[in-house]
Amino acid sequence: MVELNPIVNMVLTVVCAVIASNGFWTWWMHRQDKNSATNRLLIGLAHDRIMTLGMQYIHQGSITADEYENFRTYLYEPYHDAGGNGSATKIMAEVDRLPIRSSSEDFKS
Repeated sequence: MVELNPIVNMVLTVVCAVIASNGFWTWWMHRQDKNSATNRLLIGLAHDRIMTLGMQYIHQGSITADEYENFRTYLYEPYHDAGGNGSATKIMAEVDRLPIRSSSEDFKS
């Protein structure tokens, strides 16, 4: 049996460990899925919802803290992380500048 140089042996061990790791395969699958039809469809649906809701909030001139949190955390951030950008990012910037109103103001007559 051929004995490998200790440095080569260590490098091979590290390379094998990285390839076998869950993080590597997660990264690889994410890379493969980025342009799938399903991903593009989800980005498109999120874009439409961001544009519609965002324009509604901008037209109102304010947003509640709950609306803002839901809009940013559950809609815009996943959209952005999935690769979406452009006009929805501009809408998010406008929504970021809106004043936060109390949700109790919605119930006043």
